[in-house]
Amino acid sequence: MGESKYIFLAFVLVFSMYHNVCSHGDQPLSKIAVHKATMSLLDLAYIKASPTVLGLEGQTTEWVTVEYSSPIPSNDDWVGVFSPANFSASTCPEENRRVYPPLLCSAPIKFQYANYSNPKYNVNGKGFLMLQLINQRSDFSFALFSGGLSNPKLVAVSDKVAFLNPNAPVYPRLALGKSWDEITVTWTSGYGINEAEPFIQWGPKGGDHIRSPAGTLTFTRNSLCGAPAKTVGWRDPGFIHTSFLRELWPNKIYEYRIGQKLNNGTYVWSPKYEFKAPPFPGQNSLQRVVIFGDMGKEEADGSNEYNNFQPGSLNTTKQLIQDLKKIDLVFHIGDICYANGYISQWDQFTAQVEPIASAVPYMIASGNHERDWPGTGSFYQNMDSGGECGVLAQTMFYVPASNRAKFWYSVDYGMYRFCIADTEHDWREGTEQYKFIEHCLASVDRQKQPWLVFLAHRVLGYSSCICYAMEGSFGEPMGRDNLQKLWQKYKVDIAIYGHVHNYERTCPIYQNICTDEEKQHYKGPLNGTIHVVAGGGGASLSTFTTLKTKWSIFKDYDYGFVKLTAFDTSNLLFEYKKSRDGKVYDSFTISRDYRDILACTKDSCPSTTLAT
Repeated sequence: MGESKYIFLAFVLVFSMYHNVCSHGDQPLSKIAVHKATMSLLDLAYIKASPTVLGLEGQTTEWVTVEYSSPIPSNDDWVGVFSPANFSASTCPEENRRVYPPLLCSAPIKFQYANYSNPKYNVNGKGFLMLQLINQRSDFSFALFSGGLSNPKLVAVSDKVAFLNPNAPVYPRLALGKSWDEITVTWTSGYGINEAEPFIQWGPKGGDHIRSPAGTLTFTRNSLCGAPAKTVGWRDPGFIHTSFLRELWPNKIYEYRIGQKLNNGTYVWSPKYEFKAPPFPGQNSLQRVVIFGDMGKEEADGSNEYNNFQPGSLNTTKQLIQDLKKIDLVFHIGDICYANGYISQWDQFTAQVEPIASAVPYMIASGNHERDWPGTGSFYQNMDSGGECGVLAQTMFYVPASNRAKFWYSVDYGMYRFCIADTEHDWREGTEQYKFIEHCLASVDRQKQPWLVFLAHRVLGYSSCICYAMEGSFGEPMGRDNLQKLWQKYKVDIAIYGHVHNYERTCPIYQNICTDEEKQHYKGPLNGTIHVVAGGGGASLSTFTTLKTKWSIFKDYDYGFVKLTAFDTSNLLFEYKKSRDGKVYDSFTISRDYRDILACTKDSCPSTTLAT
């Protein structure tokens, strides 16, 4: 009996360690006990913000100065930013007429402690904050609370602050379409189809422009699967519009702007943007692709931070913006913004990446923090999406999937074929997704598109993360067992994953054995697939195991992203760059001819005999 007790305690200890090392931290807004908020207004307390009208020159992002004072200050006092500005009980959805609603029925869109910029706040009771607001289709108010996050008491409320046109079309995000000569433009506005006609005005730079209509989507609380997305995390998402720009000339520069024609005949316009059309499949030209996962969003004003939730996100974003002229395509392979059911955070994220996504296609994959929710068909029955169950990701961003609820798709980009898996749906042998993966890998013409890349959120290949090492799998259980025969049969060059928040590269490998001892300059057949973890986009870092493996060539416990550069059909450069300085810390090249791809290796060609 005593021995069983110790075994049980050991199991609990191991499970606890596993949970801690694999935890991505808590959504900062989830720390606020919204349902416990009470009214405790103080006559001598105040909070005020300036300016009160934002976006006078068309800006979608503005800084606001918030000043406040409390006669009974405490280090637990905090400032919440609410949007819409009226966050009183009168706005709560009625569920039971006999039950009085809480003071608050929605979380703030951001918060900061009152002593953030004044360490002596708890002495003199005065403070100020510089907070960044984005245009989010409604007005704002600022509230001063005492009692900390766990027992909030409303002390003072500011007057309203609003953008000049809160409904303006904002945050365009490009994506590749279903055909090689198509680009889609998705954006958000406050105008429904009964209020305005959405469209894109576009054409070759310096040439004639045309108008293409846009479709409009939205969703309601009932579209979501659980709390907090349906409760305190809910915020009206506005309207998401997508226009399809077709019959583009390869590599040509186009310009565009978003337009919405109001019912009174007037127009609302966005600024002008530019993009370069995709190359023709097989086109031999310089093609540069950036890939990372798990970036999340980070507030430039320092708000919403808790336990270093996403400390590297802004560095990654800034580095990509700085390198934008040397980037043609971006893949963000899951765990997009870690909203975890707090809907307002998706607007914050699209605003953060707008300089990137408005200029180059920004392709996403589905991660556990977008999709997973019990009883909704997700492969993993956890609650990581906060009740979003995929609705936000598949509505806010376009992907060329045949069914956007099933987030797997392929992309042909010049000399590349990308096969993007959805690890949050079943990918095992015999499933619908498995058949898609095999078809994607098998149908590419490697003479024209020699660079075959597999992308997925969870690590279906190899990782030295301590969480996987403790399972003994060094990767997602069942991942390699089901998929490595496809990677080998169709000679996948590189498989890249997120989910684990660090960087790691393996040797070319098959069945746990390195197939090439070279580490930087590969020539001829690889005879296996190089597996890369690129989950250091911004969320809190994941720890490596201390166990040594022969297949792990390079590890880095830091934030970064990877970049593929195809110079031609025979030469590819892979680089890993740190987000903090943009410098290359790991790299390799692949040089080969078409016959090297045709060459047979273990389990890559059908069995033959002299008779055949």
